[in-house]
Order: sequence, then C-alpha cells, then structure tokens
Amino acid sequence: MNILKTIVAAGLVAASTSAFAADITGAGATFPFPIYSKWADAYKKETGNGLNYQSIGSGGGIKQIQAKTVTFGATDMPLKVEQLDKDGFSQWPMVMGAIVPVVNLDGIKPGELVFDGKTLADIYLGKITKWDDAAIKKLNPKAALPSEAITVVRRSDGSGTTFNFTNYLSKISDEWKTKVGEGTAVEWPVGVGAKGNEGVAGNVSQTKNSIGYVEYAYAKQNKLTYGAMVNSAGKTVQPTVAAFQAAAANADWSKAPGYYLILTNQPGEASWPITAATFILMYKEPVDKAASTEAIKFFKWSFEKGGKMAEELDYIPMPASVVKQIEKTWSADIKS
Repeated sequence: MNILKTIVAAGLVAASTSAFAADITGAGATFPFPIYSKWADAYKKETGNGLNYQSIGSGGGIKQIQAKTVTFGATDMPLKVEQLDKDGFSQWPMVMGAIVPVVNLDGIKPGELVFDGKTLADIYLGKITKWDDAAIKKLNPKAALPSEAITVVRRSDGSGTTFNFTNYLSKISDEWKTKVGEGTAVEWPVGVGAKGNEGVAGNVSQTKNSIGYVEYAYAKQNKLTYGAMVNSAGKTVQPTVAAFQAAAANADWSKAPGYYLILTNQPGEASWPITAATFILMYKEPVDKAASTEAIKFFKWSFEKGGKMAEELDYIPMPASVVKQIEKTWSADIKS
C-alpha cells in the first residue's frame, strides 16, 4: 500500500465515525483530499470528532453545498463575489498546492522531461500526437523519446484542478483560449477521461506513453514521473516546495474580494507556473449552526496545527497574516 492510499484510508476511518455532537460533513475538490484526510485523522485522535469528506471534484462540491446536503463545500475554482452573494456563501482559501504534468514513458525519470505551456496546450489540442514531435524534442534534445502516439488523460468530472490547468493554458495559448477556454469542465479536443486526481493518476500509471495532470501530492505518493516546466520568466523549474512558495509569495489576499485569486503563471524566475489554492465554501447563515461551529473549529485547528502535515505532503500552508484575515472573515460572515 503506497503512502497516499494509507492517508486516504486514515481519512476514511475518520469519516466513518458519526458518534459526535455535530457531524462535520464536506464534499468537493480532490486536489486537497490527501491533506484533508491527514488532518481528519489527527483531529479525530485529538478531539474525538470526525470528518466525513467526499472527494468528488470541485463541481460536485459546489452543487452539494448549494443543495445544503453538507456543512461545507470545497473547490479549487474560487467563486466570484457576485456568485457568493447570490448563494449566501462565505469563501476562504485553506491551503495551496501545485499541478504537475505526469507521464508514463520508459527510461524517463521524474523531473527529466521539460514542458512549456504552449507544448502542453498543443498536446491537449491534439496538434502534437507523438512523443518524438519536434516541439517536444526541442525542449528535450537529450531525451530518448519514442516514436509512439501520446495517450492524453484528462478529467471527466467537474474539477478545480482542470479549472487551474485550463486557466494556465488559456494564458499561454491564444488558440487554447479561443477553441477551448477555461472551466471546471471543458469540451476537450482529445483525451481519455478519468474521475478525480485519483483517476488521472491511476490511468497514467497504468498506460504506457500517456500524459496527464494532477496535484503534486498524487504524483509524488503514487511515484509518477512528473515533468519540469518552463515558467513565465523563461526558466526551467522543478516542482518543489520552494517553487510553489515562490509562486504563492505573489498572492495579495488582502486585495482579493471574496479571496478570489488565481495563482497560475505567476512572475518570478523561481515560480512554478501552475500553482493553485483550494477554497472552502460555507453558508453565512447555516442551516445547522452546531455543525457549522464544529466545522470552523476543525478549520481553525488545521490552520494552527496542520501546517507541518501540509508541508510533508508538499502543500503550502496559508501565511499567518492571511489566517488572521480569514478568522476575521469567520467572525464577520458566519452566524453561529
């Protein structure tokens, strides 16, 4: 059993327990599932309270909180203020991470293959169909690239990971922006669909000559071959915590209404180009105030005690100054 499966199993153990004062129920993004599961296990051991989190994708999380079937929704595509006001939601970022291209190619080691945004866009547009295409070879002159068809793997569900990935491609490629655009679900020109970051990771790991995109924790814990990227400064960077932090350092959350902030294609020579935050959605006037209060306790605990756990999975904890801002948002927004 790999580390990710162990983490997920621990989270499900926490999720299976309902014998506490107010159930903490949530649903949504698969992007943060590894860290939410790890936090849930530790929180259960410390407080006796569990968390039932359904890792169903950002689109599903938004639908479930709108339907009032969960205490909180989780999404990697932040909602704009107009939508928050319409639904009566409070929104805040919980943790930051990164999206990486992953491949299954014989003889290629993690971090060895280099991609840039245009090449990724052209692969997902179906314009680059073989691994030894001139564009890939130009970026990787020393790599032993096979003359094999590329199997493109993408998400089949409504996904915040997809939103950030397609947002990035739209910033880099005018053709992608015009023909496909950005969103939690798009009309993919090519590719095999898979559900969740888990599904994409599993599909790539089982399919020779494939490419996909996943949150970095899934790549690392499943021992997938991830790629390096050329960033906005034209520098080749590896997916490391330092590179994610460099991109996240540009975020000015204090000037973002409703915390609406996208972290793709950030400036800086050290920045990873597809960095993202994941967000929590809760009703300002919750149906179950006891459950809402319990959820806020969990989030507060996660900010206070979950930073090291997040870093161990290569997520970036929210800065202390932002956490203070979020705590003020809770006090102002959410009725207890």
